[in-house]
Amino acid sequence: MAWMDAMRVFDRAAVRRHRDRAAATVDEVGDLLGDAADRLLDRLDDTRRRFDRALEIGGRGVVAPRLAARGIATVSCDLSPAMAARAGAPAVAADEEWLPFAPGSFDLVVASLSLHWVNDLPGALIQIRHALAPDGLFLASLPGLGTLDALRAALTEAEAELRGGVSPRLSPFPDLRDCAGLLQRAGFALPVADADDIFIRYADPLALLRDLRAAGEANAIAERSRVVPPRALFPAALARLPVEGGRVPARLRMIVMTGWAPAATQPAPLRPGSATARLADALDTVERPAGEKAGR
Repeated sequence: MAWMDAMRVFDRAAVRRHRDRAAATVDEVGDLLGDAADRLLDRLDDTRRRFDRALEIGGRGVVAPRLAARGIATVSCDLSPAMAARAGAPAVAADEEWLPFAPGSFDLVVASLSLHWVNDLPGALIQIRHALAPDGLFLASLPGLGTLDALRAALTEAEAELRGGVSPRLSPFPDLRDCAGLLQRAGFALPVADADDIFIRYADPLALLRDLRAAGEANAIAERSRVVPPRALFPAALARLPVEGGRVPARLRMIVMTGWAPAATQPAPLRPGSATARLADALDTVERPAGEKAGR
């Protein structure tokens, strides 16, 4: 799935309302959000670079304290003023699509599971790069293709059976290749994207829906149906979910994106034809003209 440009995929006003409401309930999923944040911030240990000024975007109050524990001065921002205030750090209510920060303001930007409701993700990434000082690091995670795939399929099948049609109920997620391409397109140097699966197992499948709501992840797709769904929809969908060992498994496929703001000190690829050693010598083999077979 190529990421959608110049389209209003998400209702940003609904995203803000959901996050405002979730500011009072997000502690119910604090362990899961904390685990995701720890996995993301562990990437900081892979570099010798030290960071002094960080911006964290949409951390729901779990990312800023972890950055502070590393001795990094942090500014938090969130689309929801109520959620931004949970960070316990200097906080700004700001739209990720219109970041209000001067170029070069930070040497680290962290976005933990917070950019998947952005309509113009390529534009948001460009703004993040501008907010970084040269050789600053961007570190982000977002749900990727495969996240909650069993729930998506169950809702689609149950609604088609009950109503003869379906309404989008789960956000479309990018795949790994999308994310790597977006980093390159936004002008980041040394871009890397990889995936990390987190599995949660629920004794009560209704708890999965409660966790999504508690985290502010209710449906905010712009084309969602405003009609109240049939009362039987969610029980019918949840009954279709797979059960393993008496529990319902749910997968969060967390795509991690890493990129650096360009700087003159960063390594650059060699120009074609500038190599000073032959590949054949390195492989201890004989170099042959194209089309010539060995043994002749």
